Amino acid sequence: MQAEQLKERVLSALEDLKAVNPVTVDVRKLTDVTDYLVIASGTSNRHVRSLADNVSVEAKQAGMRPLGIEGQDAGEWVLVDLGDVVVHVMLPATRDFYDLERLWTNPQAES
Repeated sequence: MQAEQLKERVLSALEDLKAVNPVTVDVRKLTDVTDYLVIASGTSNRHVRSLADNVSVEAKQAGMRPLGIEGQDAGEWVLVDLGDVVVHVMLPATRDFYDLERLWTNPQAES
């Protein structure tokens, strides 16, 4: 499955469970590790875990097994690594604190 198709499947899985403000960041020019970051928020720890789980289930149904899933125990920030697409599902306060969108869209800001 191509990265673009995988990204669309991930976004669909997030939208199915009403993810808050899903954003896609194209990082192909910034890193060789992945093509896209998908960042979304959940309304509670349970919602964050459910969103990440749905992404994982949808990816598996498409023949893509996650390379890793981190943070499911706490549910504050769950990362699902699908290789070409890395998904970050966070509580709003965690998302605001780490501000990954700004970090990856303006990498010089941290220098």
